[in-house]
Amino acid sequence: MTSSMLYGAENLAIIRGRVAANGLGFNGSDLNGRKFPLKVNLACGNSISRGKTLVVPKCSVSLPRPASQPRFIQHKKEAFWFYRFLSIVYDHVINPGHWTEDMRDEALEPADLYSRNMIVVDVGGGTGFTTLGIVKSVDAKNVTILDQSPHQLAKAKQKEPLKECKIIEGDAEDLPFKTDYADRYISAGSIEYWPDPQRGIKEAYRVLKIGGKACVIGPVYPTYWLSRFFADVWMLFPKEEEYIEWFTKAGFKDVKIKRIGPKWYRGVRRHGLIMGCSVTGVKPASGDSPLQLGPKEEDVSKPVNPFVFLARFLLGALAGVYYVLVPVYMWLKDQIVPKGQPI
Repeated sequence: MTSSMLYGAENLAIIRGRVAANGLGFNGSDLNGRKFPLKVNLACGNSISRGKTLVVPKCSVSLPRPASQPRFIQHKKEAFWFYRFLSIVYDHVINPGHWTEDMRDEALEPADLYSRNMIVVDVGGGTGFTTLGIVKSVDAKNVTILDQSPHQLAKAKQKEPLKECKIIEGDAEDLPFKTDYADRYISAGSIEYWPDPQRGIKEAYRVLKIGGKACVIGPVYPTYWLSRFFADVWMLFPKEEEYIEWFTKAGFKDVKIKRIGPKWYRGVRRHGLIMGCSVTGVKPASGDSPLQLGPKEEDVSKPVNPFVFLARFLLGALAGVYYVLVPVYMWLKDQIVPKGQPI
């Protein structure tokens, strides 16, 4: 499965509990584009102890870090302060390298925003960049932007097309919406900071109406050893099969993945992508998710050792710098290497 993530922008779909792939760039298709199922094997790690000492990530150049072990910025308080500074340059420096308007529109297409009267929640909406794509198809008065960062939301409030949107602070793992509330749940560039992604997807299921669709847009895990190392230090880069597992466990049906990426990457995925896939699923029945979970992975009300916080924040932020440079490196290769040749 990992080797299949190197090239292409094909779609994946759940077929009787297995993953099927479309297109020639995936290891699940033959030369005529016919598809056959791929078995999914998930490697699970043990949870780590969260005491008052700094837990050093198990960052290996050969093995991925277990999804159960949070990265340094995969904590709510660290993410809060990370975006306190990142919000200053987010729209003008970060988005052009990782999340372009073309990518946004392509990623939102599977969400099927066919009516202007739909009720839509944009969870982790941040500066409202993704919301700008949503309000092309849905009236702004029917859209709610939720984020834990007031600094990001302050940027969203400044955007004229979003003036009629409801803008609120909140937690993706504990949404302030009633059950069976929305027609569409959309979250872009947020799951990588959730301490418990399964809980966030479970909440997506709960707030949707029967027949409603969730669309989660997020990172994909790198295969290149150096990129894997920095990804495992910085934030959560899920594997494609992990997204599928979270959706299916929450109760979603018709789960699909659409691959996306910057055009100048030419389909290369070995370094991972901060915005690399759009995952959708349909809620088949009203009510809460059938999945039962224990206590939250992270209790933000508990005090955090300031030295542990500072160490995690600085190390995570430094690792993030690597992924600021990757799109620049790929853009330079795109300019130098002749078209039609692999980069």
